[in-house]
Amino acid sequence: MDTKVIDQYIEDLMTKSTAEIPVWNIEKARAGKKSGWDYIDGCMIMALLELYDTSKDEKFLKFADYYEDFRISDDGTIDGFNKEEWNIDSINGGKNLFPLYALTKKEKYRLALDKLYEQVKSQPRTKEGNFWHKEIYPNQVWLDGLYMGLPFYMEYDATFNGGKNKDDIYNQFFNVEKLMKNPADGLYYHCFDSSKSAFWCDKNTGLCQNYWLRALGWFSMAMLDTLNHAPDKGSDNWNHLKAMFIDLQNSMLRFQHESGMWYQLPALPNVEGNYLETSGTSIFAYSLLKGLRTGILTGTTNEENYRKAGIMAFEGICSKYLKTEGGVLSLDGICLVAGLGPENNKRRDGTVAYYLSEPIVKDDAKGVGPFILAYNEYKLIRK
Repeated sequence: MDTKVIDQYIEDLMTKSTAEIPVWNIEKARAGKKSGWDYIDGCMIMALLELYDTSKDEKFLKFADYYEDFRISDDGTIDGFNKEEWNIDSINGGKNLFPLYALTKKEKYRLALDKLYEQVKSQPRTKEGNFWHKEIYPNQVWLDGLYMGLPFYMEYDATFNGGKNKDDIYNQFFNVEKLMKNPADGLYYHCFDSSKSAFWCDKNTGLCQNYWLRALGWFSMAMLDTLNHAPDKGSDNWNHLKAMFIDLQNSMLRFQHESGMWYQLPALPNVEGNYLETSGTSIFAYSLLKGLRTGILTGTTNEENYRKAGIMAFEGICSKYLKTEGGVLSLDGICLVAGLGPENNKRRDGTVAYYLSEPIVKDDAKGVGPFILAYNEYKLIRK
């Protein structure tokens, strides 16, 4: 594989983007909107910061700093952030402010972290104790949301609060294990409604009907990042979360396609219209390879299988979906978006047909960000 081609692709994404109009936010572009403060851009900036962390190439830090500095005022006010939406997705971009604050010493980043934490402290919860996904999704837990909120919560708590809330964070993961995991195959359903009233849920369990690859991936990254930020490594709760993370990797390996990729609906490979999907595969490539690099997956009986699976996943994406057309490289096979509801959107009903009806796009950050994260780990492990 020619890594120079991927390096140029990343370079082009930066040089062709501005803080207002990044080329990777396809969802905003399709809606005719400028970029604001959202998890999509947060994914991309995180990928650039991880490239900086391992390469120390200043261009990645410079772009990330420019991008976040543009929308954060000196008093820490974040343009486009509205706490009253109680949208857990809004917390995701805050993860980038920890390294930026440490590296640039800009006080605005610390103040912005505090403003995001104000939402975390007051975020509405289900009766089980988990954060609502959004105000428009009351009483609902989505796997996506654990990634958006809990690694930030753990890093903020460990950095500024002495880790006093770590058990609250662990318990939100453990609730998901109890409520959303299918013990028959080790996979987790995409969404859970604690009130059991949503039109898409099973009225006995509160669960949606299907597993969705990217949501499983977000959940995997949520566990990995939380484990790496936790202040109590080796504690009973930390070991429990580690066991959950390892169990999910083992379960996913059973569904990996011979190409190295995973399907949009990973447990239904033979369903007509199902397809090998880029973003979720990238996330699992990253989870496996970074899980090895940070020691979470080392020393296990499956260690070599994890390494092979992570490498095969990344190379599978490159083989199938990384293409040059007219001299321009693009990354295809990315599910644009998927979710359940709300009540006024009955199309998003969680059926197989629904998950296979959402647009498949090129170069969206929900795929590109994880792809770059996986690329970074791939380069490191290949060394």
